Amino acid sequence: MTFSICVREHYADEDGVDQTRYGVAVTTRLAAVGTLCPFATDHGAVATQARVNVDLGRKGVAYLADGLAVEDALEALLAADEDSAVRQLHGVDSDGEFTFSGADCGEWFGHREREGVTVAGNLLTGPAVLDATIEAYAESDRSEPLSKRLVDALAAGHAEGGDKRTDLEVQSAALQVATTEDRDHEPYDEDLRVDATPTPIEDLRETRELAVESFAAAMEKYEEDDGSETQEEDGEADDT
Repeated sequence: MTFSICVREHYADEDGVDQTRYGVAVTTRLAAVGTLCPFATDHGAVATQARVNVDLGRKGVAYLADGLAVEDALEALLAADEDSAVRQLHGVDSDGEFTFSGADCGEWFGHREREGVTVAGNLLTGPAVLDATIEAYAESDRSEPLSKRLVDALAAGHAEGGDKRTDLEVQSAALQVATTEDRDHEPYDEDLRVDATPTPIEDLRETRELAVESFAAAMEKYEEDDGSETQEEDGEADDT
């Protein structure tokens, strides 16, 4: 059905405070994957796929928020799922990773895991899809936004064949990014979906670029308005 990537990155914010960001990105040959598979909060990122059980994602990030380690949280959910053999589930938290592929996820399926990153996929053209996805992320430039690098990782996997069901024209893609950093304004490019298109990754990339431009324009307008209000206040003060 799909392939996806979950990542964790530690970084220092503008004040030198240690922070953690999480990201998840996914694409498939069905519509509206963003409503079902990717979940990210300031506690971790989880992707649920194959025969999707959305509760595995929702409860997974909720368990992480409660303080459970990602391995304990996701293993507990799978243990209570009678259909775990047809599930794929993976994710990251502040210092751990977890990957699972049930035995009946369809050909070809599999997963990969490294420190800070997990990938998984099913009904793919082969293992090269996952290898390319994880390598593209691992080699990415950390100075670039995570949302961009997640799209690039999906693009690398897609270039290796991606989902093998070429008879299905409608496809979708999505990404989410979350961080522990307390920001005044949330960037527009960190929660994006392309729900139905023959070219999901290209469209997700374009949507991300437009979101970045829109955010920059909004911030510029905000600063202009804030400056005007300050000038008016200063003028009123001079008149009294």
